[in-house]
This record gives sequence, structure tokens and C-alpha cells, in this order.
Amino acid sequence: MGRGRLPVVYLPKVDERLSSWAARMAPFYAMTVSEFVAALGLQGRDVFDLEWRLSEGQGALIAARTGLSPEAVQAMTFRELGSAARMMIAWKNRFPCPHCPEDLHRKTASLPWRFYCPVHGVEFRDATGETLSDRFGTDCFKQLEGHAESGAAHLDAWARGAGQGDLGVPEVLQVLTARHRRASPPNVCEQPQMSLKDRRDYHDFLTTPIIRQALTVVVPEYDQVAPVLAKPVRPGLHALAQGSLLQCFALTVGIGRIIEDPVKWAISVMLVSDAEGQGRVRQVISLWPLSLRRSISARFWRAERDESARQIAEKAARQRQSHKYRYRIS
Repeated sequence: MGRGRLPVVYLPKVDERLSSWAARMAPFYAMTVSEFVAALGLQGRDVFDLEWRLSEGQGALIAARTGLSPEAVQAMTFRELGSAARMMIAWKNRFPCPHCPEDLHRKTASLPWRFYCPVHGVEFRDATGETLSDRFGTDCFKQLEGHAESGAAHLDAWARGAGQGDLGVPEVLQVLTARHRRASPPNVCEQPQMSLKDRRDYHDFLTTPIIRQALTVVVPEYDQVAPVLAKPVRPGLHALAQGSLLQCFALTVGIGRIIEDPVKWAISVMLVSDAEGQGRVRQVISLWPLSLRRSISARFWRAERDESARQIAEKAARQRQSHKYRYRIS
């Protein structure tokens, strides 16, 4: 292949990334992707590195060889994202769109806080072919979408290095992934209905300690639908970078909810934490702005007092009901 303009060049698809476009072009010229990149004048360069940080000179080389405009070439890269977000970008589509070709990889589909195809407007699917509305139920999913959109907007701002208000993504994710209670086996509500024989056969599963994280407090809807052994997520930013479709959606909802009312959710998590877990939550909250920490401290003792009063009242009501029942029996 000479050094002039290529005789045949595929136009990039909507939102297509550079690595996807190169992978579609290379077979036409009977080349590997690395050979095709070299033929564009970028010998020894990795296409994934190029789509992350393509210089103007490199973009001009590709434009000259393909006839694409420099703007079209740069549009296939992630140059608008900051370096902190690089770990969030998957090499291929994270979750498939049922209407997109398998060999087409879009920028949007590589990010963990996007849940719809930008072209077809349909939900992405997980590895089993299930959508989020399948998992949560249509009504519940619609109620969660607003929080997810708020969380995604905050994640977009963080990824671009823009201002994020009082709280940043890393600080919020540290709270969501904090272990607020000691690990414990599945409780009765988490266990499937089983016969005595099945319980004996699945004894190891029923006695496996599960990591308990604040995510299930902030997003109880996730706690209700997630498979018990798949509830825990990786700590911090890795939770999003390596999470499943369900986990990423729950984390994005959790980010939205905490950003909307950080004091409320911090207190909610601490109220249901055990002593060790509350210490861990307080430690990660220590990274929050001072004004928020003061508000949490001022309101937490009142919330704790009210919770204690509520528990005492409930216990007294149960005792009265029990005495009333015994009186009727006698």
C-alpha cells in the first residue's frame, strides 16, 4: 500500500471509536490493526493509546491518508476526558445493544455510566441478554432513572475534569463501597426457598459470608434484585471500572442520590452500621468538605436519638401486644 490517499475508506459510524474504525478497515486491506496503523504513518503506535491521546500531528497524518477531516478523526478519540477517567474506558463495548453490529464499538458504550445505545435509544443488555428494566421491573426502573441521570451528569463532569460542586466522584464511591457491617452469610430474605435436602446440599452457599457495603443502603432496590453472591463491588473507582451492568447502574444511582442529599444518606448509612462499620464510614466521610461533615455531626446525634426512641416504642408495642394475647388466651 503506497503512501498516498487510501482508495477505499469507511466513514466512521455515529459515536464510533478509533480502535473500532481501524479494526473494520484493516481486514479490507488484508492487514492486522497494528499493520494498518503503521500504514497510516504511525509505526509502532498502539491504537488504544492513540484514541486516548491523539496529537494534532498524528490526527493530521490519519486525515491525509484517509481523506477524513481532522475533526472527524479527533471525534473518534477520548481527548475530552481527563487522565483520571482512563481506567473507566473499556477496550470494547461494555454492554451490547441488540441492534448494533457486533464489530462496531461506540464511545458511549465503553463508559460504565451509560445504559442506552446513543443511536437506537434502547437499553444495553448484560451477558445474559437481560436489561435493567427486566431486572428491576419497568416501574421501579423508571423511578431510578432520574437518580441515574443525575449521577451520570456528575460522572461526566468528573471525567472531563470540570467542576463537581462540593463532592467529587472518588469521595462518593468510597462511601458507597465502604463495608458498613461485618460480613455475614445470606439472611432469610436473601435465601431462595429450598427444601431441607437442598439446604443440606447448598450448605456452603448458605454459610458463605457476604461483604456488606453501604451501596445496599443507599440503593435498597439493588439489594432486593442483585444475586446475593454478586452484591459486593470492588472498592472505590474500581467498582465502576470493573462492575457488571447491574452494579454500574446501582453505583450511578447511588452517586446521584448522595449528590442530591449527602447529609441524609451519610446519616442513613451510619444509623444501620455496626460499630466497626461506622468507624469505616466516618473515615471515608472525613474526606468530604468540612461544611458537610459539620452538618452530618449536627444532625446525626438527633437522628440516633430518634432511632433509639423509635426502637424502644416498637419494643413496648410488641410487649403490649404479647400481654394482650396472653390475657385473651387465659
